[in-house]
Amino acid sequence: MQAERSSRWLNRFIWFTASATLLLICSGGMVTSKGVGLAVPDWPTTFGYNMFLFPVSKWVGGIFFEHTHRLIASTVGFLTIILTVWIWLAEDRPWVRRLGFIALAAVILQGILGGLRVTLLKDEIGVFHACLAQAFLGLLVFIGVARSNLWRSPPGFDPAWRRFATFAVATTLLIYGQMALGATMRHEHKDLSILDFPTANHSWWPDTSATALEQINQWRDARGLSDVTAFQIWLQMAHRFGALLVTIFVLLTVGRLWGISGAISFLKKVSVFWIVLLIAQITLGAWTIWSNKAADIATAHVAVGATLLSLGICLAAFGFRFSGNQSDEIRQPAAARDRPVFA
Repeated sequence: MQAERSSRWLNRFIWFTASATLLLICSGGMVTSKGVGLAVPDWPTTFGYNMFLFPVSKWVGGIFFEHTHRLIASTVGFLTIILTVWIWLAEDRPWVRRLGFIALAAVILQGILGGLRVTLLKDEIGVFHACLAQAFLGLLVFIGVARSNLWRSPPGFDPAWRRFATFAVATTLLIYGQMALGATMRHEHKDLSILDFPTANHSWWPDTSATALEQINQWRDARGLSDVTAFQIWLQMAHRFGALLVTIFVLLTVGRLWGISGAISFLKKVSVFWIVLLIAQITLGAWTIWSNKAADIATAHVAVGATLLSLGICLAAFGFRFSGNQSDEIRQPAAARDRPVFA
């Protein structure tokens, strides 16, 4: 009983750390959307102060967003240290223990990249920093899934699960690619390169010839907007095409899941939530353009995208678990399936 209670608390701590990571991603999105990533010019200090001793009275303007982002990042790092040690002491599967150490290495690397982004002033580091944050969140979600009751007591083998899992993995990779494109857009250009939707510069297929770009930039200069290049326009178009591709694959993946005889109700509920979030994400993407990249809307777009990625990882992990060799896992009796999935 004591061991079961301890295991339950560890599972809760994993999801708490994942939630804190999602908050960190939102904080980072707000910093980038507001363009205040360099509001604090030094690292690891804050205007010469120890980060944790920086006076609250000086948390003003862009400094507030950048400094709180650093504090949240430090908190996530501390939680990850605790999580890694706890998994090492409580988990009996070596591969799960290794995942704990990978998470710790990832959060250390993430902190270093965040510091280098400030000191080296490289946008490329910011893109990698954003992508690693999403991957770290996905890793925490996978660890949480691997410790769930449903993972330890899977249903009987059905080849349909493997087909579903293949679609789920492909869709999740597409979502991650979309988030990488979004991160590149946010760090590549401070203003939107295309200001209308669903059209692009008032046409369905943007003209990026030298003459067209000159006219576009003259129009933007008159309104105090930064100039754009053909690459930046097509980067945003690629993000739009990617959104369409993700939508198609999400629908195909959910269709595969619902086509499995006796598919688990919990995963069906997750898939419905996945579609709801997809609709919200598309709406937020359009709203980001219509609002000229309002910081709160753009940040919500990042947050929902991270949640979509997490749900995709959850579905893909369970799909492969139910279709693969389960001899290396601790099997629980079938009655265990009636327990809460993540208890």
